[in-house]
Amino acid sequence: MLGTQELLLIFLAIVLLFGATKLPELARSMGRSMGEFKRGQQDIERELQAEKSALVAQPGADIALTRTQGMAKKMGIDIVGKTDDQLLAEIEKKLEKK
Repeated sequence: MLGTQELLLIFLAIVLLFGATKLPELARSMGRSMGEFKRGQQDIERELQAEKSALVAQPGADIALTRTQGMAKKMGIDIVGKTDDQLLAEIEKKLEKK
């Protein structure tokens, strides 16, 4: 953690580098940059949320199914609460019956 002495030294170095007259302008530009960054971040979060809502709203939407889960679902096997190994065993049984 930075102490008071370190912060004063950093502030003094900034004043020497940029000059006292440039500090308010520098602070304003940093504030604008941070505001623009936050607005962009919020826009992206809204877009992601809208996409997620659209996927969930679609009936029968399969979000991030593994290949095994997808295959089992196509074969009419219930995939809820089962591991891929369990699903593979059920797929093999179903294929043997055919």
